[in-house]
Amino acid sequence: MENEFLKGRKILIVEDDLSSRLYLNKILEKAGVIILNAGDGQEAVNVVLNNPDIDIILMDIQLPVLDGYSALSKIREANKDIIVIAQTAYGLLGDKEKIINSGFDDYVIKPILSQNLIEKLVTNLKR
Repeated sequence: MENEFLKGRKILIVEDDLSSRLYLNKILEKAGVIILNAGDGQEAVNVVLNNPDIDIILMDIQLPVLDGYSALSKIREANKDIIVIAQTAYGLLGDKEKIINSGFDDYVIKPILSQNLIEKLVTNLKR
């Protein structure tokens, strides 16, 4: 049911670690999502500028070139309404507050479980 809701949605995965990116791609392919990928923060900004119809961004925080916070700031300048979910390996209380206070809509803690990811995407898209 949730997979049907995601079918045809355009999602940008911003992840510099290739194995993590492939893992996320595999999960989302099964849900019928249209997937775009970026390997660093600047590439993510460029993809967003060239694809204004992206539904949601799943962005790592620690990225080369531009980190997730800096990339988010530039993305918000171009599209303040796009949903951006941070991916982080850090689950400490202060980190969660920093992520949300920085303008991310939500966050998911690594390692990311497929069902948790699908639920998080659906919840944010239904808001």
